[in-house]
Order: sequence, then structure tokens, then C-alpha cells
Amino acid sequence: MPSDPSHRSSSSPSHPSPRPGRDSRPDTTPAPDPQPTPGGYLGLLRNREFTGLYAGFTLTVAAGTLSGFALGTLVDAQTGSPFLTAVSMYGATFATVLGALTLMSVADAGHPRRTVVLLQLASLAGVAAQAVPGLPLAARFALLLLLGFFQSLGTGARLGLLSEVVPVSAYARARSLMNITSGGTAILGYATGAVLLRHTSPQTVFAVAACLTALGAAVVAATVREHSVRLTRRPGLRQTWRANAELFSHPRRRALLLALWIPNGLIVGCEALFISYDPGHAGTFLAAGAAGMLLGDLAVGRLLTAASRRRHALTLRLLLAAPFLLFALHPPAPVLAVAVFLAGAGFAATLPLQEQLLDLTPEAIRGQVQGVESAGRMTWQGLGAAIAGGLAQCVGPGPAIALAAAASLTVTLLTRRPRHPSGGPSL
Repeated sequence: MPSDPSHRSSSSPSHPSPRPGRDSRPDTTPAPDPQPTPGGYLGLLRNREFTGLYAGFTLTVAAGTLSGFALGTLVDAQTGSPFLTAVSMYGATFATVLGALTLMSVADAGHPRRTVVLLQLASLAGVAAQAVPGLPLAARFALLLLLGFFQSLGTGARLGLLSEVVPVSAYARARSLMNITSGGTAILGYATGAVLLRHTSPQTVFAVAACLTALGAAVVAATVREHSVRLTRRPGLRQTWRANAELFSHPRRRALLLALWIPNGLIVGCEALFISYDPGHAGTFLAAGAAGMLLGDLAVGRLLTAASRRRHALTLRLLLAAPFLLFALHPPAPVLAVAVFLAGAGFAATLPLQEQLLDLTPEAIRGQVQGVESAGRMTWQGLGAAIAGGLAQCVGPGPAIALAAAASLTVTLLTRRPRHPSGGPSL
């Protein structure tokens, strides 16, 4: 459910001049570098290119929410299997690791706008294919893997392009706004999907998702100009592996990636069992979680300083998992909806963690590192769904949700960075 928030604090423009590791050739469409953006979200929206990326991202999230909910409902109706239902909702995330290991270097390659649009069109083909009536489940799962591959590359390319569109001083604000919108869009998407599925078929919902995906590609193509070539070498397998080796060679970066990936993935596995746990209230639970994520990102990304975000990172990580333990007790649905809402706010823990990751990232591979982080987190969402679904097959959805939450808490405590003797924040 979470998108991929990331932050970086700096007062310097994002790319005032060519830097080592970046091609010094001019942009395909010459234009001045981004100017300092006025404070607040409205200041960001005055930037036409950011508004286009923002709108395209919002439409993509809406399409993904609708198609995931429709596929989960379809698989649950056909199989009655908690495992297959959970995997169908988040199965695309399994393929994101393939993108991270093979072609993620395209996130920092030339023509990022064209790359984003082409990958969006590839996703459109996959979503449209899901709307074919009578498509075998094996084909639907194969499409999920293909979509996950393209989505992982698209995420890295989009985030790399975002760093060209806004100055670094506004980057944290831009990512916060996009993540808040992701939560709000997910609320509307789950609510709309629930209503549509009561009156129409999953194939119709897939068709709506395909239209939204196409519109997202059109918006980006119409509003964003082409930007600079950021690599001196041709993107490909070798360049991807070289940058990944640099990323994982740093112990601090490795610890941050584990903290970002595993606890979040296990909690998404909890959410993947909502349909199996209570089909009648699954939409309510999913919307409650999205609402909590929206509120958490608003408070943490907009109201807190970078230092405050880091101080509260551990508290937010614990909040992410603890409320899900209630599912073992089977309380009334309203109580669980409140618990899921509170847990959703804990997803904002990704903001300070990603902020620290970007502080440790060389600019020349910024897009690829963000793409790898997002791909790894999404892959762990798929693994979390599979783990939780497998547990549900053995012990039932409620106990499985509680067990996955307990595992998330355990990993959070194990990956906690010891507090600095001077009183500095833990991880």
C-alpha cells in the first residue's frame, strides 16, 4: 500500500552545473535549472513540470489501487485461497527485484521523460490485458510479474526525473506531497473499487484502471520536458551491477535498506489478508490504513523538521506493527479499523529513513538508488504477502496477521541502531 516516500535536505539547487559522473552535454530541450521553490505545497504546484509528474503519479496510484483490489476479489471468488488472494494483490512486487538487478540504471540514463512515458505505456498494456474476460489465472499472475518489472524501472526513472524537476531544497516537500496524495488516492480507490465491484465485474474495473494509466502517460508527455543525460556510460546490466555494488558496500546503507524493506513488507502482508479475514469490511480496513498513512505523512513530512523526524523514527516503526496484534483477539470491525488507521501512520517512518539513505547517496546514481530501495521494499511487500498468506493457510487469517506483525516488531528491534552516547537518534 505505501508508495515510496523519500527525503533529502539541502539548500543547494538539484543540478546547477555538471558534476563528476554526469555527462556535460546539454539537455535535449535546453532550459534553465529549477529555481528555488516557494515554501509550502502550493509553491511546488506552481512548477508546471512537477505538477505534471505529480498528476501522472496520482493517476498511476489510482489505477494500481483499482486493479489490485479487482484482481484480489476475482482470485478470492475463484479459488477461496488466502494465499493466492494475498499474492494476487501484491504479486507484481516479486518482479521489482528483477528490475533492480538488471536494468535499473535506466533511472539515471538519458531521456528520462521518454523513459517514464514508455514504461507507463508498457504498464498500460499489462493492465488492459487483465480486462480480458476468461483469462486463466496463470496468465494473470504472469502479467503481474511483467507489470512489476516495468513498474520498478518506472519508479526509478520517475524519481530520477523528479530530482531534475525540483531543487534539492524542495525535494523532501515534493516527496511528502506525493506520498500524502498516494494515501488519499488509495482511500478513494479502495472505496470506488468496492462500489464498482458491487455493481459491475472485475473486468470493468480493470478497464477503468487502464484508462487512468493511459491518462497518466499522456499528462507526463504533455507537461514535462526532456532533461539531462546523467550517466557517462550506457545503461545496462554492467552499469546496474556496478552501482548496486557501490550501494551495498556501505554498512550504514545496508542497515537502512533492511529497516526500510522487511518491517514494511510484513505489514503489507497483514493488509493482504484483509479480504480473507473479513470480505465485508476489507475495503473499510484498506481505506482506514490509507487514511492513517496520509495523516502520518502529512504530520511527519510537512510539520516536523528533519531532526524531529529522525528522533521519532523508531516510535513510528513500532506503531506500524503493534496495532495489528489485535487481530489475534478478533475484536469488532470498528475497533480493528481504528487499529489499522493508527498503524497506517507508522508508514511515515520511511520518510526519515529514506532521508538518511539519500544523504549517503552519490548524486550520479541517485535515481538508481531510489529505484533499488523502492524495488526492494516492493519485493518485500510481495514476500510479506506470501508469508502471511502461507501462515493463514495453516492458522487462519487473524492469527497470521498477528504473527506477521510480531515478526515485523522483532525485525524493527533487531535493526535498531544503538543510541549515540551524545544522545543522538536511533535508527
